Amino acid sequence: MTTANAPVLHPDLTPAQRDCLDSLPLTGHHVVSGPPGSGKSLLAAHRAVHLALTGRPTLLLSRSNLLRQLLHGMLQGLTVPGAPAVASTVHSWVLRRFGRDAPSTEDGWFDWTALTHRAAATFGNGDPSTPHLVVDEGQDLPPAFYRVARLAAASVTVFADECQRLTETNSTLTEIADALGRATGRVDIAGNHRNTREIASLAEHFRTGGPQPEIPLRSGVLPVLRHYSGSQDLAEDVVTMAARQPRHRIGVIVGSLRTAADLMRRLERAGLAQEPQLYSSAASAGRYRDLDLARPGVVVVHRASAKGLDFDTVVVPDCETDADNDPTAAALRMAYYVMITRARERLVLGWQGSGLPRHLERLGGWVVTK
Repeated sequence: MTTANAPVLHPDLTPAQRDCLDSLPLTGHHVVSGPPGSGKSLLAAHRAVHLALTGRPTLLLSRSNLLRQLLHGMLQGLTVPGAPAVASTVHSWVLRRFGRDAPSTEDGWFDWTALTHRAAATFGNGDPSTPHLVVDEGQDLPPAFYRVARLAAASVTVFADECQRLTETNSTLTEIADALGRATGRVDIAGNHRNTREIASLAEHFRTGGPQPEIPLRSGVLPVLRHYSGSQDLAEDVVTMAARQPRHRIGVIVGSLRTAADLMRRLERAGLAQEPQLYSSAASAGRYRDLDLARPGVVVVHRASAKGLDFDTVVVPDCETDADNDPTAAALRMAYYVMITRARERLVLGWQGSGLPRHLERLGGWVVTK
């Protein structure tokens, strides 16, 4: 196949999304940026399929294993027989590429400098097994990763939004492009096809920078600011939501594993029509590791694993845990920007205790208080 742009294989994209894909040659490194709801994960999956048609191995990478599961599901519906693209975590790819003895640092992450030297030793050898890499939520990986990827891949395409940097080892769009090299292409994708106007407007209160995204035209109900008297009150509210919206995917995004485990026990005792699901990064396999993110019902996830996901209804039940933080801090605002923009139709920001957390004050007409 030539290096001309790949054809659009599927008609389920907006004109702007098709234009984005058509603007990406099948050679070279590229950074695609866009706000929440612009379809970056879907575009990343399409991009991986296009690159797989060149005959090279193609990997769709994410830092989060839960996002990998979502991307795997997307690829299952897109991949062309005979030219498969594979979803993988960055961690798994590094171990396959550099061996189980890939050097690491004291924090448990990889020694990117050492891996750069290893990758440089084989750079430019023309190996047909050298893969194309497509990275989703690329802002959550360090610049040093991209220096390794530049040497270890035939091409690298990164989909990212620097307003959603939640990890300590993150990158700005400029840092990603600089690490990949001067010839790196830059493409912007606009639009918000996920949130309602009300949810997107609330999210704007927490956005930390970058160009102002388009506010969706689709309207819905106002987000809810709700006080919970305790854990049982929270569980009963989630059970009620599931009963009233049996076809909804309800994401409960929590700040601690203790809260997640306690809520899961209460939900399991409630006899929901759909068995609740809990994702734990500590689980190596089984029901707390492998989730069905497409089916209706309640999914409990930690904040660190919520990136890239979306739900019909989102509940952030423990906002009081952030009460002592500076409400203007970028890290706090990014966290809420990400969590809020996971919601398609309904959003609940919950809190417990005697006083409204400072970062939830002055939300004005953006929410309904209960």
